[in-house]
Amino acid sequence: MAIKFIATSITFTTLLGLAGCGGGGSAPVEQEPDTDPLVLKQDLGKRLFSDTNLSTPPGQSCASCHEAVTGFADPDSNLPVSQGVHLDRFGNRNAPTVAYAVQAPEFHFDQNRQKYIGGQFVDGRAANLAEQAKQPFLNPLEMANPDKFTVVQKIRDSDYADLFEQVYGVDSLNDTETAFDQVADAIATFEKMEQFSPFTSKFDFVMKGEEQFTEQERRGFQLFDGKGQCFVCHQFPLSTDHSYSNLGVPKNPDNPFYTVAAEFNPDGSDFVDWGLGANPNLVTAASLENGKFKVPTLRNVAITAPYMHNGVFKTLEEVVNFYNTRDVLPRCGATGTSGVDCWPAPEVAENVDTELLGNLGLTNEEVADLVAFLKTLTDGYVPPQ
Repeated sequence: MAIKFIATSITFTTLLGLAGCGGGGSAPVEQEPDTDPLVLKQDLGKRLFSDTNLSTPPGQSCASCHEAVTGFADPDSNLPVSQGVHLDRFGNRNAPTVAYAVQAPEFHFDQNRQKYIGGQFVDGRAANLAEQAKQPFLNPLEMANPDKFTVVQKIRDSDYADLFEQVYGVDSLNDTETAFDQVADAIATFEKMEQFSPFTSKFDFVMKGEEQFTEQERRGFQLFDGKGQCFVCHQFPLSTDHSYSNLGVPKNPDNPFYTVAAEFNPDGSDFVDWGLGANPNLVTAASLENGKFKVPTLRNVAITAPYMHNGVFKTLEEVVNFYNTRDVLPRCGATGTSGVDCWPAPEVAENVDTELLGNLGLTNEEVADLVAFLKTLTDGYVPPQ
């Protein structure tokens, strides 16, 4: 389903009349505005998602860190983590894609699997899309608004305030708490649109029998589904099982979060990201979940660098090599070259997954084949005619 916008401009027929084309004297017919409640809410969500005035100071929107051209991930691949509207402030994590985020179940503990499943953010601290949408507005390292009132007041002063009241009712902006919840609801509604979950990669065309892998891509797919063991956690069609795992990812010494003001990071370079273990909604002991992060979708993975929660890896090749040799190469010393003859120690040493990765036995050619397959997961593929 394509995005539908409220018709506020003149139609093509009107343009023809203004240009003196068509000769006839009949009055142009203007398109009626779309009054479908869902379409209106989607349009409102889009405006909220893209409004750079909704930060303090103005300058950053949801779309600033989630652009369509980079798979709805942060477009600034030169930084390992995301920068806030204040240029001297950085989050401690690389903003994850919101593509396919609607497909994730709400955060919960699965008794059968004895695992946490779903939720939003890489630590699952937001149960669903609407709860996720609220947090960047008030995070001092992101959009940095001091309170909900500030956000809602900016919307009251916006050129789409009437649309907000058309969607949620007259005077809906009068109550700050309710209006803030409705802001999140509208953004979540927008993120549920097909453009965020298009399933238009080469992989999808191959699965429909409308395209074929190259020989290298085919070999990579076989590795993904076999020797590489990727399929265990990255199950299709979403290429994730929505679970959490500690991959043994090392700290990123280039993470600018370590140097932000002490009021935001009192631990400085000693900061440790506990991942799921710091989620306030756990029903199990935090020590059992420390260092775990949500298994991401691999859709659009080729255009969402850098990788891992702290952006420590810049290329897909680095990621696959880490999965392949993490437990084969020694730990880096003072002279070791990371990823070449050693790997740094994990940021969180407890709960590291040693069953599914670390010693896959992939050759260099197989690593290249697997990367070639991962590149087929990028949306927007157009089969050759």
